[in-house]
Amino acid sequence: MKSISYINDFEQWRNAFEFYIPINIRFSETDMFGHVNNVSPFIYFEEARIEYLKKIGLFGDLSKENDTIPIAADLQCDYHKQMFFNDQIKLYVKVNQIGNTSLDMHYMAINQDDEVCLTGRGRLVQINQKTGKPTPFSDEVKKTLFG
Repeated sequence: MKSISYINDFEQWRNAFEFYIPINIRFSETDMFGHVNNVSPFIYFEEARIEYLKKIGLFGDLSKENDTIPIAADLQCDYHKQMFFNDQIKLYVKVNQIGNTSLDMHYMAINQDDEVCLTGRGRLVQINQKTGKPTPFSDEVKKTLFG
């Protein structure tokens, strides 16, 4: 596998994932060449990220009474193996690093043949939805993420 700037030891990095969601590649996610369009992985990343944050209790009430919301600040995807209609992948997600107001999240897609198809990373920033300014994570949230 090619060198990936955000991964030092691939096997150690891969083994640190626990949470994943299953995804069946839909026909509408493919392009005229028959493989998954290059924008679709970002949709998969979003779906997995939201399910992960819901599972750990950090993606709850998004009503106007809630002062903070997570927003994607950047996203990166590395494509390793083509994916096709009807492939079944496991899209893994984990928090790799937490800062004062942001999380660095990592992603990995494994196909039905146990091959790595995608790797990725992205930064989420917690902002105050009224001011639009970054807001620090509470100690409770940091503890939830890293025990």
